[in-house]
Amino acid sequence: MEKGVPTILYAPHCNWWDGIVMYNITHRIFHKEIRLMIEELNRFPLLRRGGGYSVNKKSPQSAMKALQYSVDVVGDLKNILCIFPQGIIRPPHYRPFEFQTGLAYIAQNAVKRYGKVNLVPVAVDYCFFRDNRPEVVVNFGQKLSLTDSKIDRKALTHILERNMTETCDEQFHEIAAGKVEDYKILFKQHLKWYRRIEQRLKRIDIPPVADV
Repeated sequence: MEKGVPTILYAPHCNWWDGIVMYNITHRIFHKEIRLMIEELNRFPLLRRGGGYSVNKKSPQSAMKALQYSVDVVGDLKNILCIFPQGIIRPPHYRPFEFQTGLAYIAQNAVKRYGKVNLVPVAVDYCFFRDNRPEVVVNFGQKLSLTDSKIDRKALTHILERNMTETCDEQFHEIAAGKVEDYKILFKQHLKWYRRIEQRLKRIDIPPVADV
């Protein structure tokens, strides 16, 4: 992360757990506080303590206030703003990516106010690797350092869509090819009792039995 420069992480949105994943990314990797727009936050008020703030997309006035507040949030460098720019939950591996223009609006106005902002695409996938629970696989794409606030908003949105597509496609091909050995383990649950027994049994050196 570039010191002194505001950073925005943006990712696809396929299920409820995405927010929890982004929370762990900001806390465990970047050691920052997450800020995240959440629709219908009144249903989950506890999420305010986790960095969530409300957005009502049905009200243009309310939505604009949330976007303007996001620009304020970006400038506080103890935070990282996380955005799901599709604006709706889509199935995993959904293509093509179609972003709403809110992310581009925030980025443009952040550049106007702070001079520069970094936008980093984040690919998140939930995979089963020989276990009864999925593992969460996260890839960071190439950051876009934005310094020109006059860039066309639709053009910027398409650039961000393309960057997200490249990041997610690369991750998909790595997983499909079984190339997961280079991933760093950020958090791992304790093995269940039957997995511990299984590992112990594998370590027992049993001599071969001679044919009679």
